[in-house]
Amino acid sequence: MKKSLLLFLAAGSMAVTGYAQEIKEKEVARIISTLAADDMGGRLPGTPGIEKAAAFISGEFAKADLQPLTGEKNFLQEFGKFRLQQTSVTLTVSGQEKDWPVIPIGAGRSFDWEKDSSYAAVHVKDPGELMKILRHPELLERNVLVWLAPSMAGFLGDLSASFSERSYDTKAELEAAGDKSSVGKHIILVYEKEPVADTASWSIHLRRDISSQHFANVAGMIKGSSKPDEYVVFSGHYDHLGTLPAVAGDSIANGADDDASGTTAVIMLAKYFKKHPPVRSVIFVAFTAEETGGHGSRYFSEKQNPDKVVAMFNIEMIGKESKFGRNSAFITGFERSDFGTILQRNLKGSTFSFYPDPYPEQNLFYRSDNATLARQGVPAHTISTTQIDKDQFYHTVDDELSTLDVGNITDIINAIAISAGTIVNGTDTPTRIEKASLK
Repeated sequence: MKKSLLLFLAAGSMAVTGYAQEIKEKEVARIISTLAADDMGGRLPGTPGIEKAAAFISGEFAKADLQPLTGEKNFLQEFGKFRLQQTSVTLTVSGQEKDWPVIPIGAGRSFDWEKDSSYAAVHVKDPGELMKILRHPELLERNVLVWLAPSMAGFLGDLSASFSERSYDTKAELEAAGDKSSVGKHIILVYEKEPVADTASWSIHLRRDISSQHFANVAGMIKGSSKPDEYVVFSGHYDHLGTLPAVAGDSIANGADDDASGTTAVIMLAKYFKKHPPVRSVIFVAFTAEETGGHGSRYFSEKQNPDKVVAMFNIEMIGKESKFGRNSAFITGFERSDFGTILQRNLKGSTFSFYPDPYPEQNLFYRSDNATLARQGVPAHTISTTQIDKDQFYHTVDDELSTLDVGNITDIINAIAISAGTIVNGTDTPTRIEKASLK
């Protein structure tokens, strides 16, 4: 890394000499405020809001003079999926009807459950305990109703997307999964808004129908100057939750930190590297449907040859100060390759530091868009600052621009640009992830 690209302390905050000064706070603020604005409607897939966001990102990629991915006519990487959509549900507890979230696991279409000896009921408040149940349903002796404690609220969206409303490429594939699940044991999760005694009676009547949905990633690239067949990926997801139950009249889940902040970084990095052409080819992609199952990153990954992807910088929730303070971020799966070590080395002598993920119990390495390529051996990691264990705005209507530190976001993007330099320019190649070590 050239000395002119090193970071130094100036006027009490991190500044960057040389090229990285082109990443300006004013421009970062413009992009993130646009993506997190109310008129984007929370950027839920299948709504006008996410289409508006995709058009905006496409426009920014055009300004950066990127080219579409090979085989695509524009920056939209479009695809469709089939899934089961809940059409009706009735939950009663001790004879009283409840409006609590009910999440059936698997591909079953209809459920009519009444408390009796053929069903087991358990109370769960720990994510690790829940994962043991969900990942090994073949070990169940009976159908299981899982009462989720209030502390599990932040996981409801992930659970629906990953285990309940899983999408399939074809209708026939979904129907086959339903036929297979009909002969096994089933799990239903119920979010317990108030304590339910083990002696309480309960009943659940639920129906789901097959629906189809259109999705689109937004992706562009810069062809490498001398290693065009080796790829580095910069990514973030641009979708969010749409609308939620209103709080003080506000129902829009703006998703400023999650993940307009990461998408803004991707756009800024595209403009940065276009001005300073890379040796390796670089792909910039804003994924759809991360919040509803990771469909965008999965579709994108299936189109790549993992042996040609040198590294993936996935950027997720960089809007607030990390637990390590300003001018810092953490890297998920740090120990699985030397990706993080390379980034640390490239920032030596600067005021910025990358750290290993301080929240291993949260399984963040598997909960973002890096996971699919990582499972194929790519050193694919997520860079984040979120204090996930105490973030009060995560997956709420209060995840707005006013809660973010735009200056710190700008510093983080600068640090990513600098630390990625030797990877993008072909002098460093991160070690591969051992696929056998992954879940």
